[in-house]
Amino acid sequence: MRRVTGLSSENDRYEPFSAAAAPDLGSARKVQESVRKRCIFQRTIDTGSIESVAGADVAYAADDMAYGATVVMSFTDARFIEAACSVQPAGFPYIPGLFAFREGPVIVESVKSLSFLPDILIVHGHGYAHPLRAGLACHLGIVLGIPVIGVAGNLLTGASEEPAHIRFSSEPVLDAGEVVGMAVRTKWNSKPVYVSAGHYVDLGQAVEIVLAMATVHRFPEPLYQADQISRGCRRSDKNRLTRGHSQSLA
Repeated sequence: MRRVTGLSSENDRYEPFSAAAAPDLGSARKVQESVRKRCIFQRTIDTGSIESVAGADVAYAADDMAYGATVVMSFTDARFIEAACSVQPAGFPYIPGLFAFREGPVIVESVKSLSFLPDILIVHGHGYAHPLRAGLACHLGIVLGIPVIGVAGNLLTGASEEPAHIRFSSEPVLDAGEVVGMAVRTKWNSKPVYVSAGHYVDLGQAVEIVLAMATVHRFPEPLYQADQISRGCRRSDKNRLTRGHSQSLA
């Protein structure tokens, strides 16, 4: 297991969320272009070697406080291992295509509160299936230095055919003739989710991991649980969490 304090030295030199401090659209676009050049859309860990998979999601309060939760589960049996929640003001407005600058910082803080880095992180958002091929999953992969997968409920760019209404069915998401993601049916007769590679994974492995972890709900179990915990942190804040800080929920 890799300790969170062991983030790669590359992350000390490069902070793709820096534009969040001053919401300038031009600067944000330049950051996205840099992220795209740095991302590696190839698998770097064999699926059979994966021990832990995390999910990360964010809930928001009316005052635009962001509650980021990360939940780590065992890959082999979906057993809960650890969770952490972080609270901070959303530093960037909601703008389609620039989601990483809004959600990325609070997710990074929640991951830093874990006792170790998971083998794989799944986030509620896109990776390569993004107009600039640099979605939230790509940004987080660069910052954390681990494989990251994007899973979303709707497309941001491109289009796909409807997968057959049985589990494991899938159809490619095409954008300008390029396969950027996959529409995947994780439950019988449910709406598909849209899977894309973020960093250190390829699309085939991303789909394989999502299907392996989506055993009960439409979204992979670590991501579903992260959604529930982020909402729970929001309800309890009032939260007993000091705003601008994080804590482990293990």
